[in-house]
Amino acid sequence: MRVAEKQVDSGKALPSAGPICDLVVGMLSAPHEDASLSAEPAEEAARLAALVESPLGDDDLQLALYLCFELHYRSFPNVDPAWEWDPTLLAVRGVLEEAFVDALEAEIASGEPVDPAQIGDLLFRLESEDGGVSLSRHLEVEAGIEEFREFVVHRSFYQLKESDPHSWAIPRLDGPAKTALLEVQADEYGGGRPERMHSRLFAKTMRALGLDDRENAYLAHAPGETLATVNLMSANGLRRSRRGAIVGHLAMFEMTSALPNRRYGNALRRLGFGIEATDFYDEHVEADAVHENIAAYDLAGGLARQEPELAADILFGARALLLLEDRLGRRLLKAWGEGQTSLRKPLVDAEL
Repeated sequence: MRVAEKQVDSGKALPSAGPICDLVVGMLSAPHEDASLSAEPAEEAARLAALVESPLGDDDLQLALYLCFELHYRSFPNVDPAWEWDPTLLAVRGVLEEAFVDALEAEIASGEPVDPAQIGDLLFRLESEDGGVSLSRHLEVEAGIEEFREFVVHRSFYQLKESDPHSWAIPRLDGPAKTALLEVQADEYGGGRPERMHSRLFAKTMRALGLDDRENAYLAHAPGETLATVNLMSANGLRRSRRGAIVGHLAMFEMTSALPNRRYGNALRRLGFGIEATDFYDEHVEADAVHENIAAYDLAGGLARQEPELAADILFGARALLLLEDRLGRRLLKAWGEGQTSLRKPLVDAEL
């Protein structure tokens, strides 16, 4: 039986996409003081996760995992903060996380040896050999305003918390790698100017497009492929054992950002929008062009030199980003090519 959806604010509900979400929402709906230690929720989560055919894009599994991870950021209104470190909920999250990461490893498994001294060059080779679809090119030259608005909604789940998942790595690094990470992150957070924080620039873009700029305002609309791209960052960032993967993810993120962002800005100008809408993308064209070498050679390369045993994990994080971004891009282009929404439900159903 489905549990009642949790009302979080202004009549909005904490969304569900199936029985795994129902399990998590049911826990978060209750006052934490009523919680008890039990193995049953994790056992039920394991049973349900075993039934999922495609964990990398499953709406139910990915949304449930996102709900768990979000408690470590700014959470949801009316959810008891004590749930963040509840052992029973953490056990549920661990089951879902394992299903997700195992599926990634099955897709990316590579037995090739990795030379820690060559990490920077290997990352650039991965980037140059990437055969993923060009979502940015479609948006630049073909997409209409409704397609672009959908694209912005897909990106909002990360961009409104931009840099936060990668910042989990700061206390887990040392020396040159830590210095390089802080150099990149300082720009992401506006270089001391709150109004230039990239998350705030993205919120400005959303408002210019007539979208709700509150975090998770469109969570009920997000498909599993979208949430997987954010869950990847949280899964890697929150665990010290995956510090190599989150560094590899950030390096590839920076290396593959400048050209697409130029195209997104061009798309908005083609559609008749001005600086209020394009500022976020134009900022990234310049910033990420500077960051890519720092991220590849100083951050990822620096970490590999300090901890050679993490070299394979660094490449895994980079490959995982490329894989999930390609899956998301294919979903969007397929839906739009068929004249359908790329979201779980159309934006017209959103209460703005």
